[in-house]
Amino acid sequence: MQESSRMKNQSNAETQRTQRNAKNKIVSAPLRVLCASALLLTTLNSAPAAEKLNVLLIISDDLRDTVGCYGNAQVKTPNLNRLAERGVRFDHAYVQYPVCNPSRTSFLTGLRCEQTRVVLNTMPFRSQLPDVVTLPQMLRQSGWHAASFGKVFHVGEVMGEIRDGWLDLGKSWDAAQMFQATAAGNVIEGRNLTGGKLPWCRWGATAGTDDDQPDGQTAAHGIATIEKLTKEGKPWMVAAGFHRPHDPFISPKKYFDLYPPGSLKLYHDPTNITPLKPLSISGGAFAEAFNAFTDVERMEFLRAYYAGVSFTDAQVGRLMDTLDRLKLWDKTVVIFLGDHGYHHNERNWWSKATLFERVCRVPFIVVAPSGKRGETCRSLIEAVDIYPTIADYCGVKAPQKLAGVSLRPLLENPAAKGRDAAFTLAMRGRNYGQSVRTERWRYTQWTDGNAELYDELNDVEETHDVSGDPQNAALIQELKAKLKKVGPFEPGEDTQRKSKKQSKRAEAGAEASDREVAVAKSSSTLPK
Repeated sequence: MQESSRMKNQSNAETQRTQRNAKNKIVSAPLRVLCASALLLTTLNSAPAAEKLNVLLIISDDLRDTVGCYGNAQVKTPNLNRLAERGVRFDHAYVQYPVCNPSRTSFLTGLRCEQTRVVLNTMPFRSQLPDVVTLPQMLRQSGWHAASFGKVFHVGEVMGEIRDGWLDLGKSWDAAQMFQATAAGNVIEGRNLTGGKLPWCRWGATAGTDDDQPDGQTAAHGIATIEKLTKEGKPWMVAAGFHRPHDPFISPKKYFDLYPPGSLKLYHDPTNITPLKPLSISGGAFAEAFNAFTDVERMEFLRAYYAGVSFTDAQVGRLMDTLDRLKLWDKTVVIFLGDHGYHHNERNWWSKATLFERVCRVPFIVVAPSGKRGETCRSLIEAVDIYPTIADYCGVKAPQKLAGVSLRPLLENPAAKGRDAAFTLAMRGRNYGQSVRTERWRYTQWTDGNAELYDELNDVEETHDVSGDPQNAALIQELKAKLKKVGPFEPGEDTQRKSKKQSKRAEAGAEASDREVAVAKSSSTLPK
């Protein structure tokens, strides 16, 4: 009897435990779901936001396609060749103005020169665009640290000279600095190629190291800033503006030694070249000096330019080595370009400021995390495409309507079709010219009523103007229609006043100030 009662009690207890466990399971199931959901939300909330890409913008002053990866077999540019192997080389990149200040203002604001109205080297861009948000300014406003070293915005008429406000420090940049050569980097060999008539037209081989020259210091400060900001975990935009191969053609002697006298080949126009139109080239004192050149001066000029290209190439290599060492390639968009091209005896001209292909076209290389490697894009692009490209990769909405388009589709598929035309403007006093480049043609329209048309497929040096051929009449109308989409240039009062006073020398893009004239005249190593 007692045993039976005990067994019954055990059975009742087991039944109660079973019911209690079942009830607990029913209650704990939604609790587990709730806890799992909470854990997932906590994990998502604590996950780091998408990492901001860094931006390295490298600008070379007055650089045409004198680069190995652009087919020039004479120049020594191993680092730019290496950069092209890492990214996409654009074969048909065009600037919007063939002189420093207007070109840089254009691509750093994302606007055409017809919009900025900045068309002179003597015109600070804020005088025309007080409220524009520049490319580095956009990134600063979105959390990036922006630093400029060397010549990024045009800031003065000689290397290292800074006119008040031109750096745009505090708006565009958190930090900005330019440099001068040290005493150790003195010129040990060189001369003025015009007997002093053009103070800027001189070359000099220097003693000392790369860092005794401004461009070496630009690289060193850029590297130090990249290291510091990367260590601090801050996203950055660093712009390195190298002055070479811009005049005066001064570089460390070791870069001249890469090109022994007589080792370079000089271009000469064919004897049946088409005569120039009145506004095609500025002329004036520049033309007089260049017309007095013999092949001795031309070869010295060419050698000094090539030395400057190799000097800049070495500084680009230093920046690349830094990205290698810090493992930053997957976190950085790198853009390299020349601010405009240059003539090397084409049309007997040794400067810029024309609307010929040699000046409007520039080397342009982009390395981006999602971009292809070691490929060439042959679609037309413009320098104004830089701003929207960086905004795209950095995930930042552009603060104003831009003239360009993002190059991201072409970087990810270089064989894709890009824009159908590129445009460049150039002033001639109160006159101006607008040039449109399509896949095959370059058409230039001058406000004095003249025009030029060149077949870029069959006449790459533009030696034969075919604008007068009746068979091209319909084509010219098509190209005129493209120019109309850009619209005419309408200068402000300030531009009209300065253009009226502008000399042929300034029109041609000269940047030598009175200070440089004094330096040239007083230098015992650079005779007049």
